[in-house]
Amino acid sequence: MDERAALALLEDELDPVGDDAAVVDGLVITTDMLHERTDFPTGTTRYTAGWRAVGASLSDVAAMGAEATAAVAAYAAPEFDGEELLAFVRGARDVCEHVGAKYVGGDLDGHEEFTVATTAVGRTDAPVLRSGANPGDLVCVTGALGRSAAALEQFERATQGEETDADTLESANELFRFEPRIEAGLGLSPHATAMMDSSDGLARSLHQLAAASDCGFAIESDSIPVADALCDVIDDTDTALERATTFGEDFELVATLPEAALEDARSATDVEISVLGTVEDTDAGITIDGETLPDRGYTHGA
Repeated sequence: MDERAALALLEDELDPVGDDAAVVDGLVITTDMLHERTDFPTGTTRYTAGWRAVGASLSDVAAMGAEATAAVAAYAAPEFDGEELLAFVRGARDVCEHVGAKYVGGDLDGHEEFTVATTAVGRTDAPVLRSGANPGDLVCVTGALGRSAAALEQFERATQGEETDADTLESANELFRFEPRIEAGLGLSPHATAMMDSSDGLARSLHQLAAASDCGFAIESDSIPVADALCDVIDDTDTALERATTFGEDFELVATLPEAALEDARSATDVEISVLGTVEDTDAGITIDGETLPDRGYTHGA
């Protein structure tokens, strides 16, 4: 079974499950695992890997509307290279410092494939769950979608030939180092009725929110913010939109909130908030431009 089937199996065994992180007495905790073959394209530096791996867990903290406190990482590789290990730790430390958290260490182990397991913790007394969206709410997203899809395209272009294109590779690594939306999550948290990050893609995130909140969504394609970097590498507008909607791994926040709260939410966040559409009754389904939006996105183990 793939990741989604495994998670569905565990829903009957564990309670509660289904949000981006667990909350225990105000403590937010989440964990992730990334592998070289599936998560780090050829050309990904260890610094970028450290930033991205820890950033993925920090993004889950952001999705709960929590303040980030600290993170750890377990680093496994076939052999330990001193420069690579230091670069990884520096990337992990820098992404934590970027959002006001601390990188406090982890573990080392030998493994046949470079693999990272990360855990991040935060705090909130009022977590934002996936289950509170109401018909009439607005559906919003932070930032722009498609950075990771653009990075993957650049990684492939940079490493295709006999010689590596250093400038393209540097650009790809920069795009891969996304900003966890901790500050945006804190700004949205007093207003959002439901929230999650877009690590599996916008389309799949909407399906997950709809299942948790027992609602539908009506989205307009021309309201979806597509990253300039993706448009730079994909000329066809429809293809770029499809990648921005389904590729995932962007770690933006997808949130619902009352229309009356929109301006307050925007003034409280540090990034652009785009309104994609509205929350509908569950019978309306999930649509884009009036047509059914397929449940497509990133799935580990697929």
